[in-house]
This record gives sequence, structure tokens and C-alpha cells, in this order.
Amino acid sequence: MTERPSETVLVLGGTSEARALAAELERCGVRAVSSLAGRVTEPRLPTGEVRIGGFGGPEGLAAWLGREGVAAVVDATHPFAERIGASAASASAATGVPLLRLERPGWRAGRGDDWRWVDSLEDAAGMLPALGERVFLTTGRQGLPAFAPVTDVWFLIRCVDRPDPPLPPNAEVLLDRGPYTVDTERTLMRTRGIDVLVTKDSGGRYTEAKLTAARELGCPVVVVRRPRRPVVTTVGTVADALAWVQSVLRHDDGMAR
Repeated sequence: MTERPSETVLVLGGTSEARALAAELERCGVRAVSSLAGRVTEPRLPTGEVRIGGFGGPEGLAAWLGREGVAAVVDATHPFAERIGASAASASAATGVPLLRLERPGWRAGRGDDWRWVDSLEDAAGMLPALGERVFLTTGRQGLPAFAPVTDVWFLIRCVDRPDPPLPPNAEVLLDRGPYTVDTERTLMRTRGIDVLVTKDSGGRYTEAKLTAARELGCPVVVVRRPRRPVVTTVGTVADALAWVQSVLRHDDGMAR
């Protein structure tokens, strides 16, 4: 008698989409293990099983998939989480475990927006002195050293956890996390005298209010493009990801009968 394959699904990432997918899988009776990188001190935890920390590269991830009998992997990490995305693609290719990328659509400029697209944080830092004097920096704490050499600009740095040095010499650190509203973002930018906004193209609704506030206040926005990710099957919604998982599990179930 053929043993029925496991219905374990590995969901990579601590994004809102990852949490929503984990909740849907649990509702459907599917064992979901959510994996978080552990870079945030107090992350929002999804429902179901959670593991925190890395796997030890693609080889470690491949070994973990085998030990846990994982039937499918959904990479729902942040659009800028390049390393785990590459590891997931490599581990999937090595083990044959199906992989899906769940990635929220990027932001798009609208009427009245003044956006300047760049390829890196370093490019963004180099552009700032010509754009303004008081910058709202919302790119996360990991890449702040790229802005440390900028001495002739004042920064309002917003991040979830307190950042490690080096930091720009003229800066205020604001510890906070979304979701945000247009009213609060507008008020924050006005009271701090912000004349430039810097952000990554993270997409999603949790933090997009700052873009509307910048438009209303006439502030230019420097937007860092998303890095290239491995070419894998990709969807943009939780519903589509759930349908893909169910299809994979049905296929595995049929193979076992």
C-alpha cells in the first residue's frame, strides 16, 4: 500500500499575505508551518505552527523539507528578501517540492505624484541633497548604513526596531509600525517639515498612506525598485495562492491512491 504524502505546507515570510494564507490553510485543515526570519523583536505571529530563524542556506532548507515531508512551499516573503527567495528556488529545484511565489503588486504612481525611481539605497542616498533638506526615510533598518555618509540632510528614520549604527549624523529615529492612515502620515510629515520621502517599492496597503500624504504635500518620493527574484510561478493574491496549494495537494493525493 502506497503511503499518503504529507499535507504540510511551508509558508515563508512574516508579511500580511503570509499570515492570511496561514490562516486560510488552517481553516481548510492543512498543516501550515510559517517561517519567519527573526529580524523583528516582536513580530506579528500567524496562526498555526511557527518557526523563527534561518535554515542554513538552500542545502539546509532542502534537508528541512525532506525531514518535515513538505508537500509545497509558498514564498510569501517581503519583495526585498532576496536571500530566502534564492534559497527557496534552489531547494525546490533540488528536492522537487513545488514552489509558489506570493508577491503583492508593486505601487504605481498616479496623477500628481512626483516619483524618482532608483535601483539601490545607495542611489537613493546620492540623490537626496539635490531634492531637499528634511527626509522621511522609510526603507527599514537593515539598509540604513547606505545613508550614513549623507551629512547635509536631516532624516526622520521610521522603523519597527531600534537600528544599529552607522546612521546619518543628523537624524531622529521613530519606532513605529503600520498600518498607517493618510491623516497621521500627513500630520507627521507636516510637523517634521518633511520635503522628501524615501521608500522601497514594498507594495500593499499597510504603508501606502505615506505616498498619498507626500502627493498632497507636494513632496518628491524616491522609490527603490524591487530586486530581481528567481523566475518561479507567481501569484498576487492569497486566494490564488490557496487555490494553487489545494491543486498541488489534490495532485499528490491522487498520486497516492
